[in-house]
Amino acid sequence: MESPVSVKNSLVANDMAFETVKAPWSPENKIHRMKIVRKVLDTENKAAFRLHDNMPRHIYFAANSTNKWGHKQGYRIQMVSFSGDHLPETDPMERAISWGRYKLAVTKRKEKEPFSTSIYNQMDPWTPSVAFADFLNNESIINEDLVAWITAGFLHIPHAEDIPNTPTLGNVIGFFLRPYNYFDDDPSMDSPDSVFFSSQQDPASCNVNYLACVPKTAACLPSFPPFTYEGFQNMTTL
Repeated sequence: MESPVSVKNSLVANDMAFETVKAPWSPENKIHRMKIVRKVLDTENKAAFRLHDNMPRHIYFAANSTNKWGHKQGYRIQMVSFSGDHLPETDPMERAISWGRYKLAVTKRKEKEPFSTSIYNQMDPWTPSVAFADFLNNESIINEDLVAWITAGFLHIPHAEDIPNTPTLGNVIGFFLRPYNYFDDDPSMDSPDSVFFSSQQDPASCNVNYLACVPKTAACLPSFPPFTYEGFQNMTTL
């Protein structure tokens, strides 16, 4: 993954911490007050988070360019789900899948490190041709072309409710790549308003659906032909 802002980025972590201060209304007493802590993760080792490590709640790529508010433009990596333990590191085959040690690792991009593994690793996992653990050699990642290696997954144990279909609700896997001070404000403010019409109205009418007047090359609404299914006709017109 490469930041859309620039090929020269740094990795920044934002999180919360507590500081002890005197209570303004009662100076003889102290309170714990939350504050934002910003930290630049300047080396590959600092930017490698193992499966059971605590991660900063906001972690993002920051370019040298700024938005109109003076904040560095960037993109945030928001993790959704993590894989479980892959293999004990004492296992002789573990190096072949050593990418599984980390839920997130950020390295300096190198042409000789295009993939975290190789198809040949499965043939001889005891002496792997590519070992991801070797990518992390504590190089500087300040203002560099960076790569984010993300491991996502979840544990599914079959149960009765999987029959006849495994539900997708709650089975979320992946990560989000979200703008972080990349824009000057919420870009959805420039999106057109929603369109609502009922089955009694003609969706092809410009008075009902202004998108119907947009040329087909610029419209996102697909054209579905009439069809029948189990006794229902022309469902696309409802």
